[in-house]
Amino acid sequence: MNVIKGGLALFSANSCSAYTELARKISERLGVEPGKVQVYQEANRETIVQIQESVRGKDVFIIQTVSKDVNSTIMELLIMIYACKTSCAKNIIGVIPYFPYSKQCKMRKRGSIVSKLLASMMCKAGLTHLITMDLHQKEIQGFFNIPVDNLRASPFLLQYIQEEIPDYRNAVIVAKSPASAKRAQSFAERLRLGIAVIHGEVQDAESDLVDGRHSPPTVKNAAAIHPSLEIPMAIPKEKPPITVVGDVGGRIAIIVDDIIDDVDSFLAAADTLKERGAYKIYVMATHGLLSSDAPRLIEESAIDEVVVTNTIPHEIQKLQCHKIKTVDISMILSEAIRRIHNGRFPD
Repeated sequence: MNVIKGGLALFSANSCSAYTELARKISERLGVEPGKVQVYQEANRETIVQIQESVRGKDVFIIQTVSKDVNSTIMELLIMIYACKTSCAKNIIGVIPYFPYSKQCKMRKRGSIVSKLLASMMCKAGLTHLITMDLHQKEIQGFFNIPVDNLRASPFLLQYIQEEIPDYRNAVIVAKSPASAKRAQSFAERLRLGIAVIHGEVQDAESDLVDGRHSPPTVKNAAAIHPSLEIPMAIPKEKPPITVVGDVGGRIAIIVDDIIDDVDSFLAAADTLKERGAYKIYVMATHGLLSSDAPRLIEESAIDEVVVTNTIPHEIQKLQCHKIKTVDISMILSEAIRRIHNGRFPD
């Protein structure tokens, strides 16, 4: 029974109305009016947040959908969190379905772990709880010193496969790289389907080639460091020719991943699967960033359908590409909010 106790305030921290649709759906499911707040930018690009109702002693849920201007989105969220803290809110819970900078969760040479920085900023601003969905790496939860609920979108995507893909029993779940094999295995086990893994794809930015594991740099003359020290030369990696481990001939191929942004790797995977005999290709992902020319490239590709959730709005992209479909996940977010507010935490 969807009953909400008193003392709850629900806000959207987005300054652009196009990114408040998810917040509206959540508030409708909860039967709660969205809180009155103004979020806008001055002519000098400074973000202004003005909360127009009392939040004293309340559980405040701030729903923030990441826009294309991700840095402005972060500032809007941080300022609203701090505004609620200084207005004496009892608890401040951030509902951030797609956690920005989640791909930058590993040290790469002389770079930084930006998702750790962002987590620290949110906690310092006053966040007391975080609700998110399908973090790029589960270890990101450890960057916070507050409770984190990392919800899963897979039940909704699995339901879509079962209800919307004809003859899905003739499908095979595909991991476009060995790194995503665990996710593909999870889908395959729940659907009682086979699995295939594409190996030999183009090296991506998250590889161990750029994470500093070759430090200190190898030298041909070990005596240059110390006369008695011998450092073995590192053997350079060579990507093997693209191969598909598993049978996809005459089958429906369903590629699963958590994020689809730069679609080049998905297009290459689709071409490889077509060459191996797959007659229909679907792509399933939780977060559809679909940046730059992604809609046009998908429209012209061998991919038959791209299914993403509405953690990030992509209505404009859908107008550019009829192959993009959306699955609504507002139900699970609203249920998480209801349970946390009523004192029953998500399982």
